[in-house]
Amino acid sequence: MDLFEYQGKQYFARYDIPVSPGGVATTVDEAVAQADAAGYPVVVKAQVQVGGRGKAGGIKLANDAAEARLHASNILGMDIKGHIVKRVWVERASDIAEEYYASFTLDRAAKKHLLMLSAEGGVEIESVAASNPDAIVMCHINPVDGLSLADARQACVDARLNPAAVDGAAEILVKLYRCFTEGDCDLAEINPLILRSDGGVHALDAKVSLDNNAAFRHPEWDEYRATEELDEREQLARTHDLQYIGLDGTVGIIANGAGLAMSTLDVVNQVGGSAANFLDIGGGANADMMTAALEVINFDQNVRSILINIFGGITRGEDVANGIVEALRRVDLRAPIVIRLDGTNAEQGRSILANAGIPESKLRSEPTMLEAARAAVALANEKNGTVA
Repeated sequence: MDLFEYQGKQYFARYDIPVSPGGVATTVDEAVAQADAAGYPVVVKAQVQVGGRGKAGGIKLANDAAEARLHASNILGMDIKGHIVKRVWVERASDIAEEYYASFTLDRAAKKHLLMLSAEGGVEIESVAASNPDAIVMCHINPVDGLSLADARQACVDARLNPAAVDGAAEILVKLYRCFTEGDCDLAEINPLILRSDGGVHALDAKVSLDNNAAFRHPEWDEYRATEELDEREQLARTHDLQYIGLDGTVGIIANGAGLAMSTLDVVNQVGGSAANFLDIGGGANADMMTAALEVINFDQNVRSILINIFGGITRGEDVANGIVEALRRVDLRAPIVIRLDGTNAEQGRSILANAGIPESKLRSEPTMLEAARAAVALANEKNGTVA
């Protein structure tokens, strides 16, 4: 679950990470009141979960109440890359001397937490990585050991931060790591982390993604769900309690297990296709679950083929097959299905599908994930009128 900037800053504040004083507003009058409370000059910032706010006119400096009112009037309701601005964050303007980048995430391959730190902040880290990869320091952290202040300080030195910023930045890194781990984040990012002209260091922006798997530990997250921006597909998936993320491709994906679903997306991409979604049905592959999954996939008008990738462990192949057969009786699909079924009782499941009387134009089975992905991409390209 991705938080808005203002929510991320509120989350940071729980862990004593210094942020600019300010407040959120949904109306022009509220924005002016927040500006008065913060003290001028202030910055009025559009709250949307997309980059490029500044270039789109969604971030403006206001020196007095009249300017705050003008900017809030212009920004509220603005369309930024398809995202309508419903809230603004109004904060005290900072006197910036330098900008840095800092983040924590999980390196799944290394099975360790990863600190990324750069003296080049205020721009997308991907741009820094492309233009000057040596400017990014990457430090793996064993979750058992955690991040010490000494290690954080050394990372700041290695990243060549201004010596005046090292102590303050190191203290913030330790706090940010605690936010990342104790706060159950998938990502905790500050861009930019700033050195002020007075020598202080604080977070000027906040990007926080929370791990939904840890939601049972955080009943307070319910307030964030109330402000989530979901497209129609994601809203439908939520009503069925499905783990679904909408994407922009043409191959609908259904898999059992988050890891398998991610691998399926990667393989589709490797063979020249593009995934329309991430959808994990977990251990449930009965008729009701499969029907719900296919309804969500079918709702997406961009889907040209559907790839079902199931590896049975506890989930048995015959249950998956019977679930698909029954689901196809309930849902009138616009796109053909390619299925790869392996694992427990997979042969029985494939036999059920083969004898179900479903035309191959609607459902075909492939023995491996790679072959199934190629077939699904070919079908998607064929319906798009392109050559695979």
